[in-house]
Amino acid sequence: MYVTLEYYVTAIVCLITAFVIHRIYYKEKIKNQSSIAISGIKWFGFAIFLWGLGALINVILVQLIDIETTNKIVIYLGVFISLTNSLSILLSLPSIEHQKERNIVVRLVQRFSEKEFVTLFSGVLAMIAFVFIVTSYSNTEISNNFIWLIDIPISLIVAFALLNELSKAFANRAMKFMVVPCFLLFVLIVIAVTHRIIPQDKVLGYIDQEFWSLLGVITGVSFKFLFILLFSILLYSWKFLSEKELKQTELEVLLDEKQVLLKQQEKLVVANESHLDTITTLQKRLKESEVKINVLEESTRIALSDRQKEVLGNLGTCGASKSYTEIAEAMNISLDGFQTHIYQIKKVLKISGADGKEQLIEFAKANELLKYASIQNKNTD
Repeated sequence: MYVTLEYYVTAIVCLITAFVIHRIYYKEKIKNQSSIAISGIKWFGFAIFLWGLGALINVILVQLIDIETTNKIVIYLGVFISLTNSLSILLSLPSIEHQKERNIVVRLVQRFSEKEFVTLFSGVLAMIAFVFIVTSYSNTEISNNFIWLIDIPISLIVAFALLNELSKAFANRAMKFMVVPCFLLFVLIVIAVTHRIIPQDKVLGYIDQEFWSLLGVITGVSFKFLFILLFSILLYSWKFLSEKELKQTELEVLLDEKQVLLKQQEKLVVANESHLDTITTLQKRLKESEVKINVLEESTRIALSDRQKEVLGNLGTCGASKSYTEIAEAMNISLDGFQTHIYQIKKVLKISGADGKEQLIEFAKANELLKYASIQNKNTD
């Protein structure tokens, strides 16, 4: 019963998730066809799709055709799906962006094109699989679970490389707290692949059968869902944080350029007044750089949410004539909720002092936030 539930849950969740991820991939591909991160979305989505496809095949074979889960056909298909899944994850690892040294597995993947690596991976594993299959068929005393020995080393290598790359990526984004779920993902994968190789009849003398089956289901489903969760967080990072990092890099380049221009300006002023035209040009470029720097500095700051803009808009519109309580009632929110928004806005804008309300009103008017107001000031005539 537990195994059947695992198949159904995995098939439904993974296939739907894979569909959503590939829709995101196609949309992002139109915007930026050469991005490595976009390729990573494709391969991560394909890995999740393979999990769903494998579960769906098991539902068909075990539930509809009534084939035993220990049957060679079921196990061989399971190993094939798992190896293909490992290949997809390996191809996605180079797209996990961070500034630290790459794992040796990732460096190996990067030495080949996608087509070359798929060919190499498939060729090596085909030779190994042939030996295992012949051995299992020629010796009927060998458990069918024996064939999982092909997949287990690959799965552990992929799990370790994934743990390493995810930890570096989250640490690079000041999200070190994500190292714990990354390590948990690795542990769950190790337990899941170990559960495959141990025949059930060998452990029944030590562990209750129901508990053994439940352990396999929990670890199998948990590491897939945790993988999807971590990938979703990384997808957010690719989509939003990488844009901020790109602006930050451009800001640093402009700051360096500013320093160079300042030094050139000093040399020209000291050297000869005949270079006044050049100095004027440099000053103009310096001012343009400063404008760009100001724009980029503003863009790298944390943006106000739509709700915070609405609060500032209402405050700028009628804050001079209404109290916080009146504005909160007009917005249909509690006073505590409104004051929480005010506190967060002051924290973002670094506003303090007794005249905080007046500063917020001036900021709302100066930055054209009145258009976000949801209430009107009836006293403005």
